[in-house]
Amino acid sequence: MSESKEIEQDFKQLPPEISYTIFSKESELKDIQGLIDKELSEPYSIYTYRYFVYNWPQLCIFARHRDRYVGVIVCKMESLGCILQGYIAMLAVDPAYRLLKIGTTLVEKAIDVMILDNADEIVLETELTNKAALRLYDSLGFIREKRLVRYYMNGVDALRLKLLLPWRQSDESFS
Repeated sequence: MSESKEIEQDFKQLPPEISYTIFSKESELKDIQGLIDKELSEPYSIYTYRYFVYNWPQLCIFARHRDRYVGVIVCKMESLGCILQGYIAMLAVDPAYRLLKIGTTLVEKAIDVMILDNADEIVLETELTNKAALRLYDSLGFIREKRLVRYYMNGVDALRLKLLLPWRQSDESFS
């Protein structure tokens, strides 16, 4: 029996205990790259991963089952004029661990960090054909902002999705 089938059998009896951690050391880059390269259509160089994880380590969150990395989200924050924008660059979950809400939890944790960092909005792109991703982001309140024709290297169109966050409350009183 394959490892994936064995894991699925274990899950039917009892869902696995998943822990969530943020990026902390260079050796984790191989794990990020392995998960993402396996699951996403776009190839990324090691320098792309380093750009994200060393500038925004708090926005690179792992899901782990024991010592195994089973999911990852990679994000960033940037100022666009007077808007502080969060960006979800990559999200991947090992197929053997899908349907356990790991992807949803990773996105929720990233959103929480971005809210604490005072983000005004969060954006991302996903393949138009990725129905599971569209369902996940729809369920979290993202809206479909724009269709990007032949956005990906494989020729597939993308949808830009956006989550508008509540306006920050000022500590100052306006009297």
